[in-house]
Amino acid sequence: MKNVINRRDLLRHAGLGAGIAGATNLFGQAPAFLKHWERDATAYPLMVQIGDITDGRATIWARSDRPSRMIVTWNTSDGSVLARRIPGPHCIETTDFTGRMELNGLPNGQEIRFNVQFEDLAQKARLSEPLSGKFRTVPTGRNDIRFLWSGDTAGQGWGINREWGGMRIYETMRRRDPNFFIHCGDTVYADGPITEQVRLADGTIWRNVITEETSKVAETLDEFRGRYKYNLLDDNVRRFSAEIPQIWQWDDHEVTNNWSGSKDVSGDARYREKNVPLLVGRATKAFLEYAPVRFSAEETERVYRKLSYGPLLDVFVIDHRSYRTNNTFNLQDSETIDTQYLGAEQREWLKAGLKASRATWKVIASDMPIGLNVGDGRDAQGRARWEAVANDDNGPARGRELEFADLFGFIKQNNLRNIVWLTADTHYTGAHFYDPTKAKFTDFLPFWEFMSGPLNAGSFGPNTTDGTFGIQVMYQKHPPTGQVNLPPSAGLQFFGEVNISGSTEVMTVVLRDLAGAALYTKELVPERV
Repeated sequence: MKNVINRRDLLRHAGLGAGIAGATNLFGQAPAFLKHWERDATAYPLMVQIGDITDGRATIWARSDRPSRMIVTWNTSDGSVLARRIPGPHCIETTDFTGRMELNGLPNGQEIRFNVQFEDLAQKARLSEPLSGKFRTVPTGRNDIRFLWSGDTAGQGWGINREWGGMRIYETMRRRDPNFFIHCGDTVYADGPITEQVRLADGTIWRNVITEETSKVAETLDEFRGRYKYNLLDDNVRRFSAEIPQIWQWDDHEVTNNWSGSKDVSGDARYREKNVPLLVGRATKAFLEYAPVRFSAEETERVYRKLSYGPLLDVFVIDHRSYRTNNTFNLQDSETIDTQYLGAEQREWLKAGLKASRATWKVIASDMPIGLNVGDGRDAQGRARWEAVANDDNGPARGRELEFADLFGFIKQNNLRNIVWLTADTHYTGAHFYDPTKAKFTDFLPFWEFMSGPLNAGSFGPNTTDGTFGIQVMYQKHPPTGQVNLPPSAGLQFFGEVNISGSTEVMTVVLRDLAGAALYTKELVPERV
């Protein structure tokens, strides 16, 4: 392994150098007989993440470097409740030493501070150094809310360049001090090898940290796991993850580019494993091991879910990947197995959730945009094949568009207002207004979709639009014409910010760049029903 953080930096950047004293000041004196274990300087660092914040609950995720048991101690920052020490799961080889536990009974409207330690299963008198973190719980009333979203981490060979400052956008986002962050997918690029050096157009060299697992496309379970561990080597990602709760969804690159039932890697020399369903299975296991998500009680590998965040906001996380069938020419005139995208069960879940929601704003976190054309080559008949919803025919709803026509018609029929879509995927940023007066399918209420990304990946765009749902591009920023896969150092890395006023309930959406500068701002006043 080259360019991997040395032991002193490992402890400093992991927040471990303070030893047990950092924990005992907040959580009480640790038993004197407990000793800290020695760590291998070349091992992947210990790590914590916070995920899926909702009423009275939060998910704490962590990774050890050996068989151990996870222990979480938490308290409110003002000391208003007694510190609680909770033994958690055993973190062993079957989960790549990762573990998670859900904290229940958290007081809303508070800042929570916590420590995670691991108890060595080989010597129970030994603990890891404490990993510290903090987060804010769900507001108790109509308080201001700020959250961020984006997608696309470490893609197209652009990895951790320490000379440039690593994945700098994560530090920019952390300094915005959001309540939480939505990662809209492509959390890793399992199909994108990362090389040690990339020569840029100006002749300079981009230097990546490299690991064995990221040197080729991921095929084995350990190689898929290695993609997530790679991102956790970045100092900015680690700081961000210990302070900002995250809501993860996934897209295609967690497995391989544009995967669906029709994906075929038989002609791709990079893959020795040609069984795509097996690749999906390994990738799914790795994603669920490393994502700080609360597992579903209804379906063990479900990604779609709803998170309530007080009276002003419900977040609906949807999944465009798990239930789709083949990517096709996407021009079918009626719903068939070949048009399945969200799938009937997820679509009905979303309808029911939107109808039942009493929150002022209903945000739908979507891993792909609705009205942009995203291609996937051509089929055996030479027809254009499509990866997302749109099909570039600018006509009535056909193919996958039929699912969305059904959903939009339901929303209008039930007069469901204040629904906003947030997405990523296309590696540039934009604001889209869907206007039924300019659409071919008109039976829907107008709505906004905002798009941002990438986080640390190549910059592309723009995509062409499809007129079925009347998309109007109100703003976009992307590379100059003819320039593709620009490095993060080109500055075209983006995230979005949402601010909801507790007093007026106005939602203000801001598209921001790598430095945090505001590029575009839109105020949305809630409609009263």
